[in-house]
Amino acid sequence: MKQIINTPNAPLPIGSYNQANAFNGLLFVSGQIALDPATGELVLDDIEMETHRVMQNVQAILEAAGSSLDKVLKASVFVKDMNMFGRINAVYGTYFQPEFAPARELVQVAELPRFVNIEISVIATCS
Repeated sequence: MKQIINTPNAPLPIGSYNQANAFNGLLFVSGQIALDPATGELVLDDIEMETHRVMQNVQAILEAAGSSLDKVLKASVFVKDMNMFGRINAVYGTYFQPEFAPARELVQVAELPRFVNIEISVIATCS
């Protein structure tokens, strides 16, 4: 049976979706952008701060579901500008150490919600 996961420690959904769904030992986390859950404001100071805020949102949802970053199996990273790859990857690497880093794709897209520069979704185990 599907379990819906929502936490006030990450931005609450603004549409017909949930922060995450758990099913059969897997957790599917919706794409997260750099919204600060405490203020509702976007964190767009620079791509490093934006990436940190996205990862903090992902981490909060994982923890609310009883999971963690080391249980992430797959990450999907969507960016507005591939030229930011190195800077994004430097921050991303502080959250996913090589010994438990997930599979990943990083794809450049034309636009993202609220015109942000990065969005990340993950699939993790939650057992």
